Amino acid sequence: MNSIGNDCNELKKQYDACFNSWFSEKFLKGQTDDSACAPIFRVYQECVKRAMREHKIELREIETDFNTGSEYESASSSGGKQQQQQTKS
Repeated sequence: MNSIGNDCNELKKQYDACFNSWFSEKFLKGQTDDSACAPIFRVYQECVKRAMREHKIELREIETDFNTGSEYESASSSGGKQQQQQTKS
């Protein structure tokens, strides 16, 4: 997948390669220090922010307040109550 800005595609490839290497060679072996990819990530992140500004996209416009779990819990709770009521009938 390409980055939001064409100028950022090469940086994204470099960061993806670094991350994939770190994940398979370090993280999966219990080494959680992810600082090796931090420098390329910061450069890539700045490129993405610049591309967003050029496209007039503000981060707060795309941020979503996810309420994890509550909708699922409500749906499953009511579903469970319906099943209990049907079983009693």
